[in-house]
Amino acid sequence: MKQPAGVILAGGLARRMGGGDKGLLRLGGQTILSRVIDRLEPQVDGLALNANGDPVRFADIGLPVVADSIDGFVGPLGGVLAGLDWAADRGADHIVTAAADTPFFPCDLVVRLLDAAERGAVPIALAATPDGRQPTFGLWPVALREDLRAALVGGLRKVVLWTDRHGAAEAVFDDAPDPFFNVNTPEDLSRAEGMI
Repeated sequence: MKQPAGVILAGGLARRMGGGDKGLLRLGGQTILSRVIDRLEPQVDGLALNANGDPVRFADIGLPVVADSIDGFVGPLGGVLAGLDWAADRGADHIVTAAADTPFFPCDLVVRLLDAAERGAVPIALAATPDGRQPTFGLWPVALREDLRAALVGGLRKVVLWTDRHGAAEAVFDDAPDPFFNVNTPEDLSRAEGMI
């Protein structure tokens, strides 16, 4: 399998943080988003940002910004679909997604997702911890994008409901502290400062 493209999911509403872009919050002298880019970019072949609204606010990061193609807020699967469409235009076979508010995810995320999919002989792999799946961190095949589009148009919103239809392997990360700690609240941002 060739190296997948990467897509950072930043299309959420950030309600618990008072709205806005959580990825643009400062953490240890740089934005959370720049930390996510630094971790994911070396692992993938090309990188895009999934975000809705005016893309100009991300002009300084130098990445293509792809918006959800399904109207209304449809959750992370809308961002996965936008990423799959972008990747298809580039000739990529797969994407790996990462959340824009999760600055400490593993630097071997992609290789472990690829290995889990290969060992399971399935098209999708999701990151997991001993506490459960981390469905915004996954390996997704471009070949399933029209199936995903139809599912979203049909009203499906839960990631695991769609992934379970196609078979999804799990790549379990039991690193400590929580490798998928994400910044949802001002308190989480303070905790993240202490984790640096």
